[in-house]
Amino acid sequence: MGHVMEQYKNILAVIDPSTENQKALKRAIELAAKTQSSITAFLSIFDFSYEMTTMLSSDEREVMRQSVIEDRQQWLNDIIDDLPHHGININHKVVWHNRPFEAIIERVISKKHDIMIKGTHQHDKFKSVIFTPTDWHLLRKCPCPVLLVKEHSWPENGNILAALNIGSDESEHQSLNNKITDTANSFAELLNGRVNLVNSYPGTPVNIAIEIPEFDSSQYNDSMLKHHQQAMLEHAQRFGIATDNTFVNEGLPEIVIERVSNELDAELVILGTIGRTGISAALIGNTAEHVIDRLNCDVLAIKPAGYRSPFENDLV
Repeated sequence: MGHVMEQYKNILAVIDPSTENQKALKRAIELAAKTQSSITAFLSIFDFSYEMTTMLSSDEREVMRQSVIEDRQQWLNDIIDDLPHHGININHKVVWHNRPFEAIIERVISKKHDIMIKGTHQHDKFKSVIFTPTDWHLLRKCPCPVLLVKEHSWPENGNILAALNIGSDESEHQSLNNKITDTANSFAELLNGRVNLVNSYPGTPVNIAIEIPEFDSSQYNDSMLKHHQQAMLEHAQRFGIATDNTFVNEGLPEIVIERVSNELDAELVILGTIGRTGISAALIGNTAEHVIDRLNCDVLAIKPAGYRSPFENDLV
């Protein structure tokens, strides 16, 4: 338990300017109540109409911006006052910035936030989540863990699902698997939850099965399954997790993770985003995003050890 208490001392809750219902702030309060953390409620605002008023002097524009900022600070103050926050210290900060994700990441880096919490928008028509460009940038570039909050509550004795990439020999994957599982164990202590591990693996590539008639795809799938089950078993044992709480399934990660998450009615899914750039980052990033799109519970996205945000260099 001590582990999480130290881990999340300094929470950044991102405020959504379009709604009174601040899911991220509520979740931050829930977490802070268990970890005795402090919270900064952070709002990034921008209005092009103020930037376009070229007939005004820059001083006058600055005055207008300040009045908008003060107005939002008051609004945010009222929201915080209305929420029961059990003596938790909540600061608030409103900044003027035309790219919210940059403002958020710069804040995380400069104030050394341990976790960033943000609500996601539900698309009422499809009941799926609208994955915004801001979310996309935050998942890729925010150096601290990102907790995306959905409508699902955090019940006692709930299920926590850690999505792993087991069976890969790459040390980057292995250390990230360890970090994800450690985090899952910490949250399980914090929320009185149960840790489950899930791993998906690809089936036979269709073109191989067609081009090489003597290729035995059922034998291939069988040996793939055994390989991943064995790797999962060893990993679970190392972290004291019962075999019954492990799931190894063939299929695309987003489909497997969604299915297991629904079966367990998970309250939290923890996954890793690999901090590489280029094509593989796009693929891995997409996996994380496809997964998050489909889930109706909170998702905690974690970076590998040694990850550096592209923004860290700018702020040195």
